[in-house]
Amino acid sequence: MSSALPGASEQPRRGPRARARAVLGGLLLVGALLAGCGGEPTLPEATRTAGGEVGTVTTAEDGVQEVVLETGDDYVFTPATFTVAPGTVRVTVRNTAAQLTHNFVFTPGTGPATISAGIPYLGPGDSETIEFTVEAPGDYPFECSFHTALGQVGTMTVTGSP
Repeated sequence: MSSALPGASEQPRRGPRARARAVLGGLLLVGALLAGCGGEPTLPEATRTAGGEVGTVTTAEDGVQEVVLETGDDYVFTPATFTVAPGTVRVTVRNTAAQLTHNFVFTPGTGPATISAGIPYLGPGDSETIEFTVEAPGDYPFECSFHTALGQVGTMTVTGSP
């Protein structure tokens, strides 16, 4: 005799992949809820720009090094790495996603020096630009802090000479 209640269907057992998808879905929901909270951004306001070719570091007429990164619904930055010389850098991040919200921050506590410039919120279709000066050579990791656990990270390398 079965101990199941009449009319109750037996739940199928979930495999590791189904459980992982459920956990990932829950984390994404929490991240989306947190991304919508908090009111005004605490980082400096960025300037909107259309930007140039993705991933190519160029030097503007004012001598500032410029690079455009893109991010979409795939949890990656394109490109994930770029190299600049010491000096002023202008980074534009375009969110080409149809659904996901991203941000762009230099990973706290990493790199040869602190870079506090960042983009706190980048909705689908948005494009924001930050500008900062960097002098110390080395690798400066950056991330979308909403999706770090999913591997949305990258590295800016500063060469040893201007």
